[in-house]
Amino acid sequence: MLARVNPFHNKYNHQNLEERVDLMTTASPTPKYNEGIVKLFTIAAIFWGIVGFLAGCFIALQLAFPALNFHEFINFGRLRPVHTSAVIFAFGGCVLLGTSFYVVQRTCRARLFGDPWLPMFVFIGYQIFIVMAALSYLLGYTQGREYAEPEWFVDLWITIVWVAYLLVFLGTLIKRKEPHIYVANWFYLAFIVTVAILHLVNNLAIPVSLTGAKSYSLFAGVQDALTQWWYAHNAVGFFLTAGFLAIMYYFIPKQVNRPVYSYRLSIVHFWALIFIYIWAGPHHLHYTALPDWAQTLGMVFSIMLWMPSWGGMINGIMTLSGAWDKLRTDPILRFLVVSLSFYGMSTFEGPLMSIKTVNALSHYTDWTIGHVHSGALGWVAMISFGAIYYLVPKLWKRERLYSIRMVNQHFWLSNIGIILYICAMWVSGIMQGLMWRAYNEYGFLTYSFAETVEQMHPYYIIRAIGGLVFTIGAFMMAYNVWRTIKGDLKEELPLGTRKATV
Repeated sequence: MLARVNPFHNKYNHQNLEERVDLMTTASPTPKYNEGIVKLFTIAAIFWGIVGFLAGCFIALQLAFPALNFHEFINFGRLRPVHTSAVIFAFGGCVLLGTSFYVVQRTCRARLFGDPWLPMFVFIGYQIFIVMAALSYLLGYTQGREYAEPEWFVDLWITIVWVAYLLVFLGTLIKRKEPHIYVANWFYLAFIVTVAILHLVNNLAIPVSLTGAKSYSLFAGVQDALTQWWYAHNAVGFFLTAGFLAIMYYFIPKQVNRPVYSYRLSIVHFWALIFIYIWAGPHHLHYTALPDWAQTLGMVFSIMLWMPSWGGMINGIMTLSGAWDKLRTDPILRFLVVSLSFYGMSTFEGPLMSIKTVNALSHYTDWTIGHVHSGALGWVAMISFGAIYYLVPKLWKRERLYSIRMVNQHFWLSNIGIILYICAMWVSGIMQGLMWRAYNEYGFLTYSFAETVEQMHPYYIIRAIGGLVFTIGAFMMAYNVWRTIKGDLKEELPLGTRKATV
């Protein structure tokens, strides 16, 4: 049955590959793979994740209680891009770089290209980029566009680092000892190459001087808006979707100890996703100066994204066929599988919101914020947590994590925090949109903007509480990982069992 649903099961299944590689590694006097660089990215991901989550909690409180905007360097306008960059590029980026270095070595049976200096340059260079971008935001040195990108010197530095990253990954694929390129590496490579193209085009700018921080974009007006949303939506599509789908295609089969449900479906998923996603950006510019045909094009391709997105979700979830009972006792697998459920929900909601009549209500409201965070927290963060929990015992050669029950508690805290957050934003956003479009019998607006803001206040408090609950779970993960690295092992009954009572 497995061979029927997975045509590459016998020859190309990555689980079998790793078993062969582990035998080779055991027989060798020195480690075959560079795991040190993966360890560094794992620790950095946890650190930056907590920084980003704390920044998000603080700016959520700033929206609920404006008095917290008490200093120019830490007001909402400057901290908001710090938060988004910390959770996307710092936390998510470190997860992607670390897992890609882990996966490509094992599925290619080859040590990283340029090892050890080039991978180490990628790690150090990427951390420098994160710090440079954060300082640029806090000090107010940005390009002043809708997505407050840091100035030109930060863009130039990350370009150099990203080219080095591409060289490491591509070089490892080229020198692989396994003839087949496993599908996770396809998604990683698409993510690396497309993000590079997006970055280069969107950040084309002319510096005022080589010694000054100020620059001006080459684009202006509606062309600039289209370029930014082509960049922003495809950063979601390739950084936050394709890259993390690569994690899904490796770590779910490994954790459940079964081959991916359908390898053919994973290839169809790949090609359909990367072709369709790149055209969907204009749906963010409905009812603007963008030509109507371009708006409609973005809407049509967004709706088409339902099919490949749900194909990938089904492929990941159906990998558990015959092993559903593991969800009862394996909280790491719960993180991975529930992340796919949020992925499916977000990739249904996104195309729905791209339809012009729906967009007329949802755009510029908190509904969009709820949608973004159902994907960012539910899909990206949850699958990242699962990957980190999988990696840590293997990287540090521990029997298991310090506490499996603490992983389970983290899982439920994350879910409670996400549900509080996105439900508050859904209610707030729909209410906001309805109040904005309400007219009285004389044709005037029924509510002023201030009245709308006043009605949103309780939902902003709920959002902040949800973020705090989610962040508490992240602190629990950090503690659990720290104790695991130390080699501690908490004595506890397996999940699903109860202590006998007299």
